[in-house]
Amino acid sequence: MSRERELIDTGTDKRYVRRDDQGQFSESDDVSKSLSQDARRHSGTSKPRNQGDKGD
Repeated sequence: MSRERELIDTGTDKRYVRRDDQGQFSESDDVSKSLSQDARRHSGTSKPRNQGDKGD
């Protein structure tokens, strides 16, 4: 099972990351304009919390 995503804000860059069992980054996605616009819209299907990138 995948871990939850967490938002990392460095001040100049925002990223969603997943960590593995050792606490190291296993996956990283940059928050671009399209992702920030996507968060403002309602979807037809619901996903578990912090798993929004999984699914269709």
